[in-house]
Amino acid sequence: MPKIEISKLETRIGSPNYPPAFKPACAGRHKTALGNAAGLTQFGVNLTRLEPGAATSIRHWHENEDEFVYVLAGECVLIEDDGESILKVGDGAGWKANVPNGHCIVNRSKADALLLEVGTRAPSERAHYPGSDLKLERDGTTVRVLHLNGEPY
Repeated sequence: MPKIEISKLETRIGSPNYPPAFKPACAGRHKTALGNAAGLTQFGVNLTRLEPGAATSIRHWHENEDEFVYVLAGECVLIEDDGESILKVGDGAGWKANVPNGHCIVNRSKADALLLEVGTRAPSERAHYPGSDLKLERDGTTVRVLHLNGEPY
């Protein structure tokens, strides 16, 4: 496999799967899929840049996917069900699948933050968003974004 030239990869801004009411939280999130560029299929690797005020997601947890985040540059706030903590360069955090600990990372500083995100690519998944009228279901390539009562957005 040839080296990956990160500067030539596509970067997604925001969160394409969120309904409009939830999009502002991630408007300043720039995500580059490094794992896709390397042809990885069992886990994803993303280089994520958070502008000041941006979040990685809204608070969530996954039934089937493990997640890990490592801070490469800047400073962020990790928000979990039991509180908040500061993440600085060299800090990491991880979440085991099917442990209902809603989490997200927010950049409350005045400078960009850079994260390396790694996660399982489970063929089917359910993501829960504590405190929000939102859930996500994926079976294969079909993604459903739903209200808590099961109605589609």
